[in-house]
Amino acid sequence: MSVYEYLPRELARLDVQRKAAGLDRGRVRERVRLAQEHEEQSRSEPTGPTTLGRLAIAVWHCLEWERIAHVMAEQQMPVYEPGQDGRVARWEEIRLQRLSSHAAEAGQTGGEDAAVARERVYRIVAQQNGGTHSGALAVTAHLMASSISDAAWRASVIWGRRDGLYERGGYQITRIDQILPEAGELF
Repeated sequence: MSVYEYLPRELARLDVQRKAAGLDRGRVRERVRLAQEHEEQSRSEPTGPTTLGRLAIAVWHCLEWERIAHVMAEQQMPVYEPGQDGRVARWEEIRLQRLSSHAAEAGQTGGEDAAVARERVYRIVAQQNGGTHSGALAVTAHLMASSISDAAWRASVIWGRRDGLYERGGYQITRIDQILPEAGELF
């Protein structure tokens, strides 16, 4: 049984907390405004068959920026320090409890021990075959995977089967980007 080290929402929350560390209230308010604009833009875009949508990630980011701005105002923090934010420590406790309960569950069911999966969120873009012109339909999906190659493999398994998106529509993967956490960053 695999247990996710971090869930997508936790990855988004940690991403914002890391970016907010050391910012003053004015810069955090600006990031709140930008996150709200990004959320609105994501709401206006067409939706497709995705596991994790751009909108969900934008909402998670926006909620965390707004929460941090509120905590800073409430506690009169001149700059944001995750160590002074009581919810950060509480969420880490909850995450560790989730991991240990899943590991205990695996032992009770007689299965093998729970393996901790260190997965990230990837954005996969597929383009119609022969569709290099600007009007060609592109499809974007978000998946959790351990690497870019794993994300490509999972996308092809999910949508590449007979009557799947890639088969039926003649799509091929054109781009894969790590979006949570940002590429090269580890939590």
